[in-house]
Amino acid sequence: MRIKRNTPRSGIARRTRLIAVATGLVAAAGFAVPAAHAADGSTYSASQLAVTNDSVLKADVAGTAWYTDPATKKVVVKADERVTDADIQKIKEAAGANAGALEIKHVSGTFKPLLSGGDTIQTTQWRCSLGFNVRSGSTYYFLTAGHCTAGAGTWYNSSGSVIGSTAGSTFPGSGDYGIVKYASGVTHDGTVGSQDITSAATPSVGTTVYRRGSTTGTHSGRVTGLNATVDYGSDGVVTGLIDTTVCAEPGDSGGPLYGGTTAYGLTSGGSGDCTSGGETFFQPVTEALSAYGVSVY
Repeated sequence: MRIKRNTPRSGIARRTRLIAVATGLVAAAGFAVPAAHAADGSTYSASQLAVTNDSVLKADVAGTAWYTDPATKKVVVKADERVTDADIQKIKEAAGANAGALEIKHVSGTFKPLLSGGDTIQTTQWRCSLGFNVRSGSTYYFLTAGHCTAGAGTWYNSSGSVIGSTAGSTFPGSGDYGIVKYASGVTHDGTVGSQDITSAATPSVGTTVYRRGSTTGTHSGRVTGLNATVDYGSDGVVTGLIDTTVCAEPGDSGGPLYGGTTAYGLTSGGSGDCTSGGETFFQPVTEALSAYGVSVY
């Protein structure tokens, strides 16, 4: 799905790019699934599941996202509306003898990144959401999505005042995160809205989480998978993401995923909307913190 960067009310043009939300995604209902079995009836091993996971990447089908579910011993593949029956067959053929380890789930809409801890941040070309305020010693920054910072220099708030400049960016590939150094004199506290953030961690599957963004505000959902890989098509493949049932829309990209005082992730992309529901992928915030040597406060 391509990232939608909508034009801010100030008249700044929005740009289309990868963002972690696809339109019209219907989340699959949770239910118990028997473990996958190899041809001899035994459960697939961790090494077989790893090979199967890699085979989906090699199939290179745009509009797919996948992760290994340790509970069911399956590689869960979520396919958006672009994915055809022929594409599914291609994935199964790539898995070969391990095709039985695949669990295919179809979702409505298409996966895309969302551009627009929730407050509006914008360049002269697109709008995103601020993720978390962070610091290294007495130097302050904020984190957001890498597809937001890629190609961006100066950042402005919703009033058009300069707030900082991009200091680092990763996207696509091994992550979707970027960091912006605050300009002097800009006020920044360690909160998401009114929620104080004091620590960072990776959530577990089943955890209830919250997302805040400049387009849709605050919404909740639960974590359905970890270490997911998403193929956004022409925008590239991103690995290591958190899969959730939280909704999001263009402009929410980069916004924070959190629970209580704990920071979890940065909005990357997905499908659906906040009217019909959706599925959103998030960049684990711990990876970004480690990459830049910064911490929440």
